[in-house]
Amino acid sequence: MNGRGQTSGIEVWAGVECTINRVGDNYFDQGQFSGHDHRLTDLDLIAGLGVRTVRYPVLWERISGAGDAGWAWACTRLDGLAARGIRPIVGLVHHGSGPTWTNLLDEQFATGLAAHARAVAERFAWVDAYTPVNEPFTTARFSGLYGHWYPHRRDEAACLRMLMNECRASVLAMQAIRQVNPGAAFVQTEDVGRIEATTPLRYQADFENERRWLGFDLLCGRVSADHPLWSHLLNLGIRPEELAWFCDHPCPPDLIGLNYYITSERFLDHRLRHYPAQLWGGNGRHRYADVEAVRVLTSGIEGPGRLLEEAWHRYGLPLAITEVHLGCTREEQLRWFEEIYKEAGAVRARGADVRAVTAWAAFGSYDWHTLLTRLEGRYEPGLFDARHSLPRPTALARLVRARALGEPFAHPALAQPGWWHRPERLLYPAVPGPLRPERHCPNGATAEARPLLITGGGGTLARAFARACEVRSLPYRILARQQLDIAHPQGVERVLDAFNPWAVINTAGYVRVDEAERDRPRCLRENTGGALVLARACQARDMALVTFSSDLVFDGERRTPYLESDPPAPLNVYGLSKARAERRVLALHPGSLVVRTSAFFGPWDAYNFVTVCLKRLASGEAVEVAGDLVVSPTYVPHLVDCCLDLLMDGASGLWHLSNAGALSWADFARRAAHAAGVDSRRLVVRPASELSHLARRPAYSALGSERGQLMVDVEQALHAYVQAL
Repeated sequence: MNGRGQTSGIEVWAGVECTINRVGDNYFDQGQFSGHDHRLTDLDLIAGLGVRTVRYPVLWERISGAGDAGWAWACTRLDGLAARGIRPIVGLVHHGSGPTWTNLLDEQFATGLAAHARAVAERFAWVDAYTPVNEPFTTARFSGLYGHWYPHRRDEAACLRMLMNECRASVLAMQAIRQVNPGAAFVQTEDVGRIEATTPLRYQADFENERRWLGFDLLCGRVSADHPLWSHLLNLGIRPEELAWFCDHPCPPDLIGLNYYITSERFLDHRLRHYPAQLWGGNGRHRYADVEAVRVLTSGIEGPGRLLEEAWHRYGLPLAITEVHLGCTREEQLRWFEEIYKEAGAVRARGADVRAVTAWAAFGSYDWHTLLTRLEGRYEPGLFDARHSLPRPTALARLVRARALGEPFAHPALAQPGWWHRPERLLYPAVPGPLRPERHCPNGATAEARPLLITGGGGTLARAFARACEVRSLPYRILARQQLDIAHPQGVERVLDAFNPWAVINTAGYVRVDEAERDRPRCLRENTGGALVLARACQARDMALVTFSSDLVFDGERRTPYLESDPPAPLNVYGLSKARAERRVLALHPGSLVVRTSAFFGPWDAYNFVTVCLKRLASGEAVEVAGDLVVSPTYVPHLVDCCLDLLMDGASGLWHLSNAGALSWADFARRAAHAAGVDSRRLVVRPASELSHLARRPAYSALGSERGQLMVDVEQALHAYVQAL
């Protein structure tokens, strides 16, 4: 079907997050961070999505710095895309400022980029679509108005001078390309957003809502003496002849690409007292807070539909949404893409020439929460989760493939509204927004949506799953052990028939490690037999199952973290019950997700090791801890979110999920005390043999993973724990 959905007429494209931005003397390269630069097999993954167009980089900074090696990389990738029947829209600068010898305020930036563009066109004469500069106004704002990126200016004159230079570079680049390939298409992208404001700041919102189109107006040769921003540009030092150059050399895009994010719509409020100081700013006339509209307006965001229609009425040029991404949990990513895809189709049905919606960040992105100003290693998966050598397709990849090929796709999570429609989105005193048609989630929320079923409802893990389902708007039913004996086949059958869940999360079982030595039959019945009963019932219904195992399946004879493929060798009855359950569940129901984990701690359980230890230390008590047992602590909120994401993705098999790190219980206690600001001098470190454990413990049971380290390190987890308290 050539990537065109059956119902909407909207093509589905994909894009690789490829930003190379500069901060000071450092270049931050998203392609290196995600590993895409080193994985040629990623091209097969892109092709497997069913898309036939992809935004792809041949960036000036990389080619300039790498010479023949850079060209070889580009040749391999672009030729590989062509061989797979995929059309690339080649990007030349993506939030960058060029090689070290130039910058966005340098006149040589434009001519230098044009030279690079011609070199690309000569090597790839078959490429027929280009984006010389991605999001020029956004880049100019971040580099010239806010000072985030090089050359770190903070004034509007510098911002608009940068925009002029980027647009001039785009015109010259397309001229150079078309000398080689006259039919090459110009695809210009921008995050135009939209601004609302309180009444005293209406003038500022009107100004910004006009300014957001300035890059497109320059390229279309529209900025003459009757343009609304003409006088403003002259007042900032832009000369009339510079503006006239664009009128003399118009280069309208062949396609306008609007990049739409949940942060694209903003609200300006003069009432600073309602907001934290980091959101304050001003224009020299008024001080005001600049906040995400979704967090304050009762009417919520408008979505991309109005932006598409504004662009269509303003320019009459073909349109696409060229970036769609939400850094959030997996079901919210599904809801976000589906909503925007359907909204684009509705605008097309009303007469606008909307061509495509682009699933962005195919292999994820790093540290956009810092606006790429510092490296913290925070990863956001996209269509694939690239935290392993072979990226793993997420639920979003399945949705995108279905929309690209015009195939059906259904998921229970799509029946619920995204967080941007729910009351909890409001973080500040609510402000009535402009009257607009009410927007709903794509399929309409319904109370009849199939739930998740959570067993073991009295336990810490079950309650944590229930809390996460509330936050993520995932319908669920939670049953205590008294309501469901998972080892009773008839009872399990009755419950599954009654609730018809789409998945079962089994947190029930025998958890008392030492008592299991005296209560072996009960431990084996609940941990092994109960898991098998659930697996058999779920398999018969083609129903997903998540169940949990433990680091205690290992004997501790090694001193490097255990991986999923390492053979179990339990030292105690509890470990034996879990090892047997793992093997038998996966043999009976291979689609099950079996999670090994370790050493729980969290803010919602008063009896976990960390909470008890800190409470006793704070009260001046001595606390005995083992110094010779090494584990990988697991922050329960992180564990639960990772499990739900994997469940949404349809992941199966054995997974190790714990926070990265291997440390003794004594070291764990010290680090927790330090994070919480509690004196740790009353910790008493003992050998495990002196702590009256009835069951043998492995001396070393730290967990690693050959499937991908999905959870952050222990220090970050402890910080999250303290913040949650």
